[in-house]
Amino acid sequence: MNNRSRNILFAGVSTASIAFAFAANAYAAEAPEPSPDVAELEAVIVTGTRTTGMKAVDSPAPITVLGADILKKTGQPDMIQALAQNVPSFNAQAFGGDTAALTLSAKLRGISPNHTLVLLNGKRRHGTANLAVLGGAYQGGAAADLNFIPLASVDHIEVLLEGAAAQYGTDAIAGVINIIQKKATSGGEVIINGGGYIDGGGTTGDFTANIGIAPTEKSYLNLTGETKYHGYSFRGDYDPRVVDSVYNAGATNSPAKSYPQVKGAPNWPYVNRIAGDAQYRQTVLAYNAGYEVTPDIEIYSFGTIGRKWSAAHENYRLPNVVKGKGATDIPFPLGFDPKESITETDYAVTGGISGVTNAWNWDLSSTYGKDDDSVNVLDTANASLYADSSTLTTKGYSPVDIHAGGFVNTQWSNTLDVSHDFDVGLAGPLTFAAGGEYRKETYEITAGELATYYGGGSQSYFGFAPVNAGKHKRNNKAVYADLAVSPIEPLKLDAAVRYEDFSDFGDTTVAKLTARYDFSPAIALRGTVSTGFRAPTLAESYYSGINVSPSSISGQLPPNSPGASLLGINGLKPEKSDNFSIGLVTHLAPKLTMTLDAYEIKIKNRIVSSGTLYGENVVTVGGTKVTNGIVSPAVIAALAANGVNVDPSIRTNATYSVGANMFVNGLDTKTTGVDFVGTYYSDFGDWGRVDWSLSASYNKTEVTKIAANPPGLDPTLTLFDAIAIANLEDTSPKYKIIAGGYWTLGKFTLNLKESVYGKSSNLSTDSGSSALMKTTIKTALITDLDVGYQVLDSVKVSVGANNLLNRYPNRINGLLREHYLKNNSNGFVTQFPSFSPFGINGGYYYGKITYTF
Repeated sequence: MNNRSRNILFAGVSTASIAFAFAANAYAAEAPEPSPDVAELEAVIVTGTRTTGMKAVDSPAPITVLGADILKKTGQPDMIQALAQNVPSFNAQAFGGDTAALTLSAKLRGISPNHTLVLLNGKRRHGTANLAVLGGAYQGGAAADLNFIPLASVDHIEVLLEGAAAQYGTDAIAGVINIIQKKATSGGEVIINGGGYIDGGGTTGDFTANIGIAPTEKSYLNLTGETKYHGYSFRGDYDPRVVDSVYNAGATNSPAKSYPQVKGAPNWPYVNRIAGDAQYRQTVLAYNAGYEVTPDIEIYSFGTIGRKWSAAHENYRLPNVVKGKGATDIPFPLGFDPKESITETDYAVTGGISGVTNAWNWDLSSTYGKDDDSVNVLDTANASLYADSSTLTTKGYSPVDIHAGGFVNTQWSNTLDVSHDFDVGLAGPLTFAAGGEYRKETYEITAGELATYYGGGSQSYFGFAPVNAGKHKRNNKAVYADLAVSPIEPLKLDAAVRYEDFSDFGDTTVAKLTARYDFSPAIALRGTVSTGFRAPTLAESYYSGINVSPSSISGQLPPNSPGASLLGINGLKPEKSDNFSIGLVTHLAPKLTMTLDAYEIKIKNRIVSSGTLYGENVVTVGGTKVTNGIVSPAVIAALAANGVNVDPSIRTNATYSVGANMFVNGLDTKTTGVDFVGTYYSDFGDWGRVDWSLSASYNKTEVTKIAANPPGLDPTLTLFDAIAIANLEDTSPKYKIIAGGYWTLGKFTLNLKESVYGKSSNLSTDSGSSALMKTTIKTALITDLDVGYQVLDSVKVSVGANNLLNRYPNRINGLLREHYLKNNSNGFVTQFPSFSPFGINGGYYYGKITYTF
C-alpha cells in the first residue's frame, strides 16, 4: 500500500472512529431515525398495479422500493451504482470497449439491458444513442442512460421484478424501473461529495443542490442541479511492444530494432492507458412541477437536461503506424495515445394533465426525449491520409483531433390512461384500467469529416463515412386493458392484455395474469404468467461501423446491408418471450418480512451479436504461422460491399485478424432464477437501532437453440461461436447476495453492506494457439461502508468506501497473457477482465457533506 493509500485509509478509519465514539457517549439516549428498509415495505406503489393505494408489502407482483435515504448511502454519486448496490438481480457494467466505455450500462435478471423498461414518474424514458457494439455481457445495449437523472431529484425508485409487457410496453421483459421524482414544495439540500480509488485515479467531485418551492398556493416546483467530474484511472500492465525482451528482439514493432526513442514516451513503459475508467464532466438539471387547476384536475410537467463530455484512452500506437514517404518522415517519434471522446446532450420533457371525472381517473401526457452524441477522436491521426499527402521531400498532413460522426436517438411518446373502481359485490372493488399510446422513434448516424474514414480511417476509431450515415424512423401504436379484483378477501387477481402495432415489424398481442393469495397475515403466495414481444431497436437494425485495434479490424454490418446479404442475413425480426414466476411472502415474526420469488424467462429469436466472422486470421507462434491467413473470401467481400477499408499497418503484426460482426436473430434462451428479500430490525434501547436486510439473487441463462447457418455463410464459420455463447451464459455471476445493517444511534449512523458475487467467466481467442482460453473470476466478497454524523441540525458529514477492503477480480488467464507477451501483443496490457461485476479499480473512498434546509 503506498503512502497516499495509507493516508486515505487512516483518515477514513480515524474519522469513523471519532464519530462513533462521540455519538455513543453523547447521544445514546436520543431516538433513532426511522428505518429506511422497513419504511419502504409500507410505501404505496404505482408500478406493477393499476390499483390505487397498493403497498409494496401487499403487492401481488415482486417489487423493490428504494427510498432517497437508501440511494444516498451509495457513496459514488451514480444512479447505476445506487441500484446495483441495493438490488441483487441488477448488475452494472464496470468497463466498456470503444465508445461503450463512455456510456456504461446495466441489466436486470441477467438478460440484455434492452429487456428492462425505464420510466420516469411512470412515463417511458428514451434510450441512449450510443449503442454498445463490442462483444461482452452488455453488447447491444441501448437502454436509457440512468445517470442523466440526478439522485437528489429522486423521491424513491420502484423496481418491478417480473415481465410487464402487457402493462407498460412490449420491451418490459425482465422488469421495470420506475423513478419517482420529488414533489416537495419547501426545503431542500446541498451535497458536496468527493472521492477516489485508494490505488490511484478515478478522482471524483460532485456538487448537487435540490430545492422545493410553491410558486403559488396550488402549485409545486422541485428543482435539482448537479455537476460532477470523474477522472481517468489506470489498472493495466506495461506494453510489451515498447520494452526490449527476448520475445521481440527481432520483431518489426520492437524498440530495440526500430525505435528505441519510445523509452522516452510519457508513462513508459505503461504507455498504453486503455485499461481503466474514462474521464467525464457532466452537468444535469431536473425539474418536477404541477398546478392544481381544480381539486380534481392537475396539470404537470417534468424533465431533465444534461450535457456530458467524456473521453477514454484507446490502445497506444507505435511510431511506425503513421509515416510519410520520406524515410525520416515519422510525425510521432514517441508513438501516440489516441482517445475516443463523446460530447453528449440528453434531454426529456413531459407535459400532461390528470384528474378525476365522475369517479374516473384519467391522465393524458406527451413526452419527448433526445440523446445527441458527437463522437470525436483525440490525439490521433489518419495514417493513409498522412502517407498520401506526403512526398519524398515534404511531410504529410493529418489532423490530430478528428470529428468521427455522431449518433442521435429520439422518442416521442403520447399516452392516455383511464381507470375506475366498480363495486361489484365482491370482497373488493373491480378496478378497470385502459389506455393507449402512440410513439415515434428515430435513430440517426451522422457522417464525420473526411479524415476519419479516408483510407484506413482515424487511428483507434474508424469514423462514419456518408455511406454509413442515415436517418431511420418508425412509429408504434398500442392499446391495453387491465382488470384487478379481489373476489374474496385473501385473493387478489390482476389481468392485462395489450395490442401493439409497429410500422416496421407488424402487430402483436401480449397478455399477463397475476394472482396473490394470503393464507393468513403471515403467509401469502403469488404468481404471474405473461408473454412479451420486443422489436429490435433502431440502433440494432441500422448501426454501421468499424472497430479497429493495432492488430485487428472488424466491420459491424447492419443486418439489412448489402454486405450482410452476401452472408445470408436479411434484416432482423422481433423477439418473443414467455415469463413465469411464483413467489412466497411471509411475516413470520412481528419485525420480520421475507419474500422468495422463482422465475423463468424464455426468449425466442433473441437478438444478439454474432461471433466474429473471420475473413483473415493470422496467428504466429515463435515465428511460425499457425494459421495461413485467408479464412473466408465471402467475409472479405461483405466488408468491401459495405465500404470497409483495411488499414495495411494491421498486417505488419505477427498475429492479426480481419472480420465482421452483425446483430442477428438465431438463438433461443431460457433464464431461470430466484430472488429473495428479507428485512428485520432490532431495537437496542440506549444503543440505538439496527435495520437488517438480506437480499439474494440466483440467475442462470442457457442457450436452448441455435439456428442453422444462413446459406451465404462459409461452412467453416458459425454465426455463434463459443465466445458469443459464453458472453450470454457465463459473464454474469450466477448469484449475488447483499447483507446489510443500518445502525442509528442519536446523531450517528453506520451503514454496512456485504455483497457476495458468484463466479463468472468468459472465453477469448488465443494469440498463441488455435484453442480458446477461459478466464474465471472467482467468488468475491465486497464490503461497502458509510459512516455519518449530524454535526449540526442542518449539516451531516459522511465518510465511507465502496469495496472497503480493496478487492480486485482475478487476472485474465495466465497462459493467455503469457502468449500475449511472447507475441509482443498489446493485449498483455489488460490485466483484469472487463466483465468483472465489481469493477477493476479496487476500493473507492469518499467523503460527503450534506446541508439540509
